[in-house]
Amino acid sequence: MTKNKQPLLEIKDLHVKVGDKEILKGLNLTVYPGEIHAIMGPNGSGKSTLAYVLAGRDGYEVTQGQVLFKGKDLLDMDPNERALAGLFLGFQYPVEIPGVSMINFMKAALEAKAEYEGKKPMKPGEFLKYYREKIKEIGLPEKLANRNVNENFSGGEKKRNEIFQMALLQPDLAILDETDSGLDIDALKAVAEGVKKLHNENNAQILITHYQRLLDFVQPDYVHVMYDGRIVKSGDKNLALELEKKGYQWLEEQKTEA
Repeated sequence: MTKNKQPLLEIKDLHVKVGDKEILKGLNLTVYPGEIHAIMGPNGSGKSTLAYVLAGRDGYEVTQGQVLFKGKDLLDMDPNERALAGLFLGFQYPVEIPGVSMINFMKAALEAKAEYEGKKPMKPGEFLKYYREKIKEIGLPEKLANRNVNENFSGGEKKRNEIFQMALLQPDLAILDETDSGLDIDALKAVAEGVKKLHNENNAQILITHYQRLLDFVQPDYVHVMYDGRIVKSGDKNLALELEKKGYQWLEEQKTEA
């Protein structure tokens, strides 16, 4: 957590509506390279809305505030540009792409990233070597890496596949939206190990979760509690343990402690 570096992400007084309903109500968050942030909170607190707004999903209207990604206006970028600039969103429910092989999907993604960065794309042999290296690094079963994107995958396989995509793309900022949802303990450990392997001093990760159990395996630098569209409390990993004991009922009295 080197604070003399430029923040990767700066969210200032972010307000977001979906239809006529205000979901985010003045959210502030700063993330530096080398940090892991966990965002916890009850259903309806705005956690997934935050992830979708950062990724540029349609249907979310920003009515106030600013979001800077590597010093640039994130809200002025289209979703594809955000991804090419180094932002990755791991979905709570990853979609299947029938008929599209993982290897071709990731080859196209890496070629687009190279073009955006003004670099030459990998030659076919270089790409295959890189692809196989990342399979081993993440410990992804090769049969999954050689299938179509998430087609007929279990929930755990889809989540592990997203970690594999992270390994290939090497994003500057990864936002994992309830990546622990629906996972058994073995799948959770595998996903957590992948997250830890990919973390370094130059990137950052935001883990969005309901429960503390993911944080047993991935140690965050900061834990933030969202309630009613704002971050109402921040602390270290001990805050997650406190939430496990007290639940979310006690947050009503914390709303003014952003």
